[in-house]
Amino acid sequence: MGHDGRVTENAAQSDVAEVLAAREREVREQAATLAEQLEGLVEAAAGANADDEHDPEGATLAYEREQVAALLRNTEEELAELAAARARLAEGTYGTCEVCGGPIAPARLEARPTARTCITC
Repeated sequence: MGHDGRVTENAAQSDVAEVLAAREREVREQAATLAEQLEGLVEAAAGANADDEHDPEGATLAYEREQVAALLRNTEEELAELAAARARLAEGTYGTCEVCGGPIAPARLEARPTARTCITC
């Protein structure tokens, strides 16, 4: 370690970057799967001549389509949060509360690496 602690800080940033990158890969895979499911549901609805709004068999195609679309929106929002966390890391503000300017607890960042605020805020 250097006299000013930079090796430790650089190692910690590298660890955070790896965690964020791994989560981003997972979310991108989820998004791809959901996009495929949504495409399949749209195609199924287009090709079906059934009145799925009144189908006694259960959930409608429209309901399933909206459910998958909502999940896809959530993954897109998480990808945006991950990108913002990477930007904060690059700027040197990662782990600093955006409201009070204090540190965000390491346990909170471990549980939620995209956290922007401390527990108090």
